[in-house]
Amino acid sequence: MTKKEKVQFVIDTLENLYPEVPIPLDHKDPYTLLIAVLLSAQSTDKGVNKITPILFAKADNPYDMIHLSVEEIREIIKPVGLSPMKAKGIYGLSKILIEKHHGKVPQNFKDLEELPAVGHKTASVVMSQAFGVPAFPVDTHIQRLMYRWNLSNGKNVVQTEKDAKRLFPKELWNKLHLQIIFYGREYSPARSWNIENDIITKTIGRKSVLNDLKS
Repeated sequence: MTKKEKVQFVIDTLENLYPEVPIPLDHKDPYTLLIAVLLSAQSTDKGVNKITPILFAKADNPYDMIHLSVEEIREIIKPVGLSPMKAKGIYGLSKILIEKHHGKVPQNFKDLEELPAVGHKTASVVMSQAFGVPAFPVDTHIQRLMYRWNLSNGKNVVQTEKDAKRLFPKELWNKLHLQIIFYGREYSPARSWNIENDIITKTIGRKSVLNDLKS
């Protein structure tokens, strides 16, 4: 298969498996999505979805959030891990949204990435899922699968994102990055991986990855 055919095989297989892809993090607007994505760092979506209803019952907008102390925010979000850093980030970005952006989440990468605790990946998720702007956020699943599928060298997320954007059509990015995440969780996990279930890797996988499995 040529590289182009491999890419098309990935697109077709994922579309067949996941014609509809729900956004994994529960939210109701750009602000609650931003907070949920920030909380999801080194945590599971399931864990975040248990915590956000408790947090958002007290504060689901920046104006209410800054009426909580950093310590109060931390107490609520403690189960998702990294709570000291995340609590400071949530309070700090809420304050900046009020002071600089009229309480609204900005719709551009530059302003988003200037917010405390918001990196490029978080900004990409918000731009893609809240505002529909084409983006390709790379998480651990996408990083792993792009390497397994020999579509990127796996050196770092910056390179993986560049490769994904170069290989896949722009109009598919927002849906495709979610499809890859769902596929990674279900068929191509980091551990307890059964290659027989993983049709994409089995068909187009990197030779060294497939050889390691046989040895």
